[in-house]
Amino acid sequence: MWAVRLFKTRSQSASACRSGHVRVNGVAAKASVQVKPGDEIRVRVAGRDRIVVVVRPVAKRVGPPIAAECLQDNSPPAPSPELVASIPRRDRGAGRPTKRERRDMEKFLGQ
Repeated sequence: MWAVRLFKTRSQSASACRSGHVRVNGVAAKASVQVKPGDEIRVRVAGRDRIVVVVRPVAKRVGPPIAAECLQDNSPPAPSPELVASIPRRDRGAGRPTKRERRDMEKFLGQ
């Protein structure tokens, strides 16, 4: 994942594997897993799911043009900035929501 630039550093890539944010063919993956052409990798990066299919594995870090050829990106499109801005957020350090706020959130989310 680091070699094809899904993560900025090797340590970020390994950390994502340890915390369970990486799945290879639907199974939680360790940092040392060997991938082969046709494997589907699902990665949670920056709060967004990335779905890539391995076209050609690489042994070491390569440049961006070559990295783009080594995988096929099947990720859903990123949400629009307007949609992201419309999602209500609590202020940091505001504590737990009150009962009224929780009911409003559940009503908004349709639960």
